[in-house]
Amino acid sequence: MIYVRVKTWAPPGHVRTPAYLRGKTGVIERSLGPFGNPEELAYGHDGTPTLLRRVRFTMSEVWGPDCEAASDTIEAEIYEHWLEPAPTPRTRHHAT
Repeated sequence: MIYVRVKTWAPPGHVRTPAYLRGKTGVIERSLGPFGNPEELAYGHDGTPTLLRRVRFTMSEVWGPDCEAASDTIEAEIYEHWLEPAPTPRTRHHAT
């Protein structure tokens, strides 16, 4: 699994990344291929080909540990320039 974090940018203008996912960590579910960057296309530019990724987040990551269905997931399609590597969560082992 590849863990990623959505950048917390707040650039002016046309942005295609949901604000509620900024700063959240998820797993790349799959790559959807390169598409023209919609943030450039919105202003009449050519739109640099940019990889689009489908990222899966747990509801507890997005809404907090006390949300109603913490282990449910949500997926969002996010362009690669909005993603940065995130550390792999450590599995906690309890001594027996």
